Amino acid sequence: MFDTHVVLVIAVASIVTIGLRSLPFIIWNGERKTPEYIIWLGNVLPYAIMGMLVVFCLKGTHITNMSEVVPAAIAVVFTAILQRVKHNSLLSILAGTVVYMVLIQII
Repeated sequence: MFDTHVVLVIAVASIVTIGLRSLPFIIWNGERKTPEYIIWLGNVLPYAIMGMLVVFCLKGTHITNMSEVVPAAIAVVFTAILQRVKHNSLLSILAGTVVYMVLIQII
């Protein structure tokens, strides 16, 4: 019973993902030009997601506890500088996470 449930959940998740990925192609089938708001979203969303990740990661940090604040602040600044220099969100997030993990073990 458990295996069937897992397979069904994976199948439904796969179908929904494929459907959502193909939806823009179905909607704008006849148009060759990408709508302006889609281009705007493509330019804005990576920065919005990074902002949400910062808020999510720092929500549990107590400002009065310096052993939490210092590693978090250094990792955030490191991630921001790396993103500014390399323009690679995945690299920035992974490197910032590694820096944070190393710092919380040291400090």
